Amino acid sequence: MAGLALLLFSAVPLPAQEKHSANDAASDPIFRALQAELARSQSQLKMENVGTPFYIEYRVFDVEQYQASAEFGAVQDQSHSSLRLLRAVVRLGDYKIDSYYGPGQGLSDILPLDSDEMALRHQIWLATDQAYKRAGEALAAKLSMLKELTIEQPIDDFARAPAVQSIGPVAKLDIDLPKYTAMLESATSVSKMDPLIQSLSATLNFTALSEYFINTEGTITRQGSTHYLMTMAATEQASDGMRLDRAPQYSSSRIEEMPTSEKFHADAVKLAEEMKKLREAPIVDEEYLGPVLFSSDASNDMLIGLFVPNVLGRRPAPGRPARTTGAFASSYKARVLPDFLSVVDDPTQEKVAGSSLGGSYKVDDEGVPVAPVTVVDKGILVNFLIGRQPIRDFLKSNGHGRASGSGTTLPAPGNLFIRPARTSSREALKKQMIDLCRDRGFKYGYFVDTLGPGLTPRVLYRVWVDDGHEEMVRGAIFNELDTRALRSDLIAAGNDPVVSNRSGVPFTSIVSPSLLFDELEVKRADNTNEKLPYYPAPALSTEGN
Repeated sequence: MAGLALLLFSAVPLPAQEKHSANDAASDPIFRALQAELARSQSQLKMENVGTPFYIEYRVFDVEQYQASAEFGAVQDQSHSSLRLLRAVVRLGDYKIDSYYGPGQGLSDILPLDSDEMALRHQIWLATDQAYKRAGEALAAKLSMLKELTIEQPIDDFARAPAVQSIGPVAKLDIDLPKYTAMLESATSVSKMDPLIQSLSATLNFTALSEYFINTEGTITRQGSTHYLMTMAATEQASDGMRLDRAPQYSSSRIEEMPTSEKFHADAVKLAEEMKKLREAPIVDEEYLGPVLFSSDASNDMLIGLFVPNVLGRRPAPGRPARTTGAFASSYKARVLPDFLSVVDDPTQEKVAGSSLGGSYKVDDEGVPVAPVTVVDKGILVNFLIGRQPIRDFLKSNGHGRASGSGTTLPAPGNLFIRPARTSSREALKKQMIDLCRDRGFKYGYFVDTLGPGLTPRVLYRVWVDDGHEEMVRGAIFNELDTRALRSDLIAAGNDPVVSNRSGVPFTSIVSPSLLFDELEVKRADNTNEKLPYYPAPALSTEGN
């Protein structure tokens, strides 16, 4: 306990520290167990012919979760579960060349759910022992491999970081679960309105995550967050056998921002109506090369797929000359977006335009405080999102080392904002697209309302030049919607940014407006349609049976 207090008061507190004291941390059984085993590991972890660790860290995810699903008006399953996941990392060698390689990247284990400190310590001890043994094997293999490589400008394997103290509150779920399962039942009962909808399901996943972090550099943090996700998913087939699906979702870090019972049901009715329109919609023409307008929702999905992976400073394999593993590896200080767009990642922001941001945090999962990072400045790539594994030209973390559900840590965004220098209203963008089509002799342009997996349009409209009316179509894919198109074909942005909170660990958010491309290729998907069911679905009424 004296050691824990010393560690707490010698660390540097964050400027925006919550009002939680060292005594609060000292009374937490998880902190007590972590600190006790960290001290023992520092003093006793030494095996013959294996070096002494220069760094040890422990991370604990303490998770509480509600899950439920319903279909055809009935709840299928529901569960309330808790989990404590430990990640123990032991690094041998030094900051320049360490053992964080292959099996030496740490070990994950399950911790007991009760507050028995000795039970917690026992599991931490076993995980540390295994992580240490793996680190010894990994360092030997890494040194052997490096002897066979010629590295002209070696970069440290692990960046130094100052000690940080940040003791926030733990997260708890306090919800009326029957209310939300009733919402699932009500929404999915809408499927009875249309016998051609083959499936209409709804799910909820409510999570409270309390993350603990402690290392031998003197950092100690506790952060709590809640994440609420509700989805609907509808599937059906058109008369030609084409498989059609939609999956709207609602995500927030505040339960107050989730849809009301009335809205969730009304959206289910709207989904059923749109599915009917979709199966009756004509198939897209064989070829189109011209203006395409993306809604804010579709822009978010498009940027998550095309832009975000390429600004993550993930270090390539040893001996590879590239700066990172993404498509922007050689684009540092080069143009990757049009000059009217900038991009900032800012996990310190908790809300925008009244909507909470799921990617907010104060300290990343490697113990580094976060600050806003300008990634793209007027179209020019000026930064990557970096954790504590340096890459060329970026030798320090900027607070974006984030742990996945498995516990491994890699660079990832927090809250990513697309910030246009000039904007237009949605109607002005539509008019601009129509004018471009008219000038080129096109009868229509395309408006993308919703994207699905693989950046495939789920809801797509032809926008006719003569009167501006919108006609839903189906069966389209994009050809060469890529980073080159982002750089060269993106010509305008809307004034309608939308928050998209992305589910999964780590939690992230992206905020983007609608976007207009001068020229994209839309073509018919070359898919083999499935056969329709051989006999009809059960009658929606039992009368007369």
